Amino acid sequence: MPSPPHSSPGSAPCRLEWRPSRWQCGAQLLITALAPWALHASALPGAWWWPASLLVVAGGGLQAWRYWRQPALAIVIAPGPAPARVAGQAVQDLQLSDRGVLLQLGWRQGGRHRWRLFWPDTLAPARRRELRLAVRAHCISRSRPAVAP
Repeated sequence: MPSPPHSSPGSAPCRLEWRPSRWQCGAQLLITALAPWALHASALPGAWWWPASLLVVAGGGLQAWRYWRQPALAIVIAPGPAPARVAGQAVQDLQLSDRGVLLQLGWRQGGRHRWRLFWPDTLAPARRRELRLAVRAHCISRSRPAVAP
């Protein structure tokens, strides 16, 4: 007896969870660690180098810490006219941009544009494909017909 396909049926909603990426946090910390060397290699006067280096390291470390502490977001993309939901709240203008190994999911919520990056360590290839297909189906079903009635 053949096994059922691994993809979900077309009428089932796509349910994902976004969480902070270890790769992105590591990249932020690496750039922060290399920033004092870049400042030293620049033409910055010696009297300014120490304070600037301390400021850059403190700011970069704080930014990486804040990113890592972000809560996970539950994303549900329902097929048909139902709105997509992020953290239980309805969103508009759902868009997906493919940036090589990164997927950028953007939406509008409460008049503000928001987005999240899905790195390879946070979303398996099968789930990446499912997200692409769900966003395409969601955008097509919510758009106006292309021909006159």
